[in-house]
Amino acid sequence: MSKTPFGRLAFVHGLAIGGDTFVTMALAGSLFFSISPDAARNRVALYLVLTVAPFAVVAPWLGPLLDRSRNGRRTMLIVANAGRAVACALMARHIQSLLLFPEAFAVLVLSKAYSITKSSLVPATVADESALVEANSRLAVLAVLAGFVAAIPGAAVLKIGFLGAEWVMRLAAVAFTAAAIAGMRLERVPDQKGPAVTLAEEKAELHTAAIRLSVSAMAVLRAVVGFLVFLTAFAFRRDQTAAWWFGVVIAASMVGSFIGAAVAPWLRRATAEERILAGALVAVAVVGGLAARTGGRVSFALLAAVVGTAASAGKLAFDSIVQRDAPDAVRGRTFARFETRFQVVWVVGAFIPVVIPIPGWLGMAVIALACGAAFVIYAVGLRAARRASAAT
Repeated sequence: MSKTPFGRLAFVHGLAIGGDTFVTMALAGSLFFSISPDAARNRVALYLVLTVAPFAVVAPWLGPLLDRSRNGRRTMLIVANAGRAVACALMARHIQSLLLFPEAFAVLVLSKAYSITKSSLVPATVADESALVEANSRLAVLAVLAGFVAAIPGAAVLKIGFLGAEWVMRLAAVAFTAAAIAGMRLERVPDQKGPAVTLAEEKAELHTAAIRLSVSAMAVLRAVVGFLVFLTAFAFRRDQTAAWWFGVVIAASMVGSFIGAAVAPWLRRATAEERILAGALVAVAVVGGLAARTGGRVSFALLAAVVGTAASAGKLAFDSIVQRDAPDAVRGRTFARFETRFQVVWVVGAFIPVVIPIPGWLGMAVIALACGAAFVIYAVGLRAARRASAAT
């Protein structure tokens, strides 16, 4: 295990992602492809509502709690992983029971708490602001690799009839326990005693042009991700496409996420975070337009890969903008607030193809138009902000 602060955080993150992968695999299969399309719409709609609820629980209390003490972030990371370990152990016993649902909700809440806490810890593990994109990128690449590695034993256990989902959930409990233990080796970050940030100062910091415009741009990308997932799923169901094609699209998205995380540091050395985010919007707009013209399963896979790349690189750039510009004294609540917004727009994007049958080509055209418009607004806004800054 690395002895550097970032290395220790990365080790914890890899274990936590492995646990998340086991949970996803254990719960997969009954939500969508095993039932009729009409029943799937109702069940997916309920699922989307449930994905927003954890943020409604986490956001109001977690951010202020993390901001009271920088040491509170380390403690929260340990508690979140330990809590998920306990919840997964209980879920393994109740996999066929209604008790599974409140336990799964607890895992979702703790997962969101972990994600927010991890993001707020990153700046304390790097030497300066210029290293933020690279640090976020390394964590994102590690997450993809950890997910692939965990999927191998997870799939093997699922294939063994007398083990099945219950034992995959127990593997998740083991991974989260290891993450909690590893979290204890994270260095305590000394509280920085400085002037308190007033509410007015906090609003001014968080409403700078860079943060305000970047939030809107990233929100569009997150909405597109949710929209494309369920546009693809229901388009394939209507066309009676083999389920493995949906697996191809998901795999293409994962590969794209890996590529986005891998190239983000190189892009940061060549340009600013804001331009990375703008480029992500342009890439999705262009490929979305081409995919709408050609149509077909391959177009879905290609668009999924590009959206995965753009969303991954864009999120790393956005996190770095917030870590760079938001005051440390309110960083916890900042990430909680923005992640809540992003989850809401992801669900809004996902709801559209769930409740409205949309042809695949039309959905891809909507994606192109949305990202094209978002790019124009983002670029014009940044230019206006630079002119205003130069004039003062």
